[in-house]
Amino acid sequence: MCRMALIDEKIIQVTPRAIGRVNALGLWTLYSREVKRFLNVFTQTLMAPVITTLLFLAVFALALGGLSRTVGGVDYITFLAPGLMMMTMTQNSFANTSSSILIAKVQGNIVDILMPPLAPWEMTLAIAAGGITRGLMVGVTVFVAMIFFLPLSVAHPFSALWFAINACMMLSLLGMLGGIWAQKYDHIAAVTNFIITPLSFLSGTFYSIDRLPEAWVAVAHFNPFFYMIDGFRYGFIGHADGNVMIGHILLPVVNVVLWLVVHRLISTGYRLKA
Repeated sequence: MCRMALIDEKIIQVTPRAIGRVNALGLWTLYSREVKRFLNVFTQTLMAPVITTLLFLAVFALALGGLSRTVGGVDYITFLAPGLMMMTMTQNSFANTSSSILIAKVQGNIVDILMPPLAPWEMTLAIAAGGITRGLMVGVTVFVAMIFFLPLSVAHPFSALWFAINACMMLSLLGMLGGIWAQKYDHIAAVTNFIITPLSFLSGTFYSIDRLPEAWVAVAHFNPFFYMIDGFRYGFIGHADGNVMIGHILLPVVNVVLWLVVHRLISTGYRLKA
């Protein structure tokens, strides 16, 4: 269908651009916006996590005697490094998507995301992919910084990459859920303080769950964060406290469920449309 436009007293014919079943340009544009949003403040989004992670390593290595202990047949610091790396990656994935949606809602420009001809699945994919990208970029940056201080190696590259991508996707989707639900910054802070941080700290990031009482070991196996930490650590040091195959299957299943929930909320406009 064509429209007519009057420009400089001349009538010209305007033909709308055909989008097709997939709005590839719109999808790429929204994804690029998400990536540029955190790259514009890279000192805060990329460099700050590196400093924080290295400080954690320094505290555990120097102040708490981490250099003289071994866990899972490796030095404690080598055991700790992948857990810290994963925790930092996932926290940044969550922060990227949750802040993107919440800031747009608070500032009133969420309409800029809702009005373009993007399907709900395209919006979900673009925003989640932005969070995954930030998480992986933070992970690579932290890894490069760590190899100057630790003899890190990757025993199982496929497992390390698999758990990194799936974990970042899980936290990106959780961040989108938090951003959609939240109506002010305090709500996101509550989700971070009472859900994300406790699950991260109780997932074996700083310790082997084999040292926990039997009841707490059982509790840890119900924490999906445990499987992403344990699987990612297995990719580096070849040691796992749990069943790695369960993690390989569980994380994608959790991501599918989260994807369907986020897609549904975006489709209905829950707390997004006035």
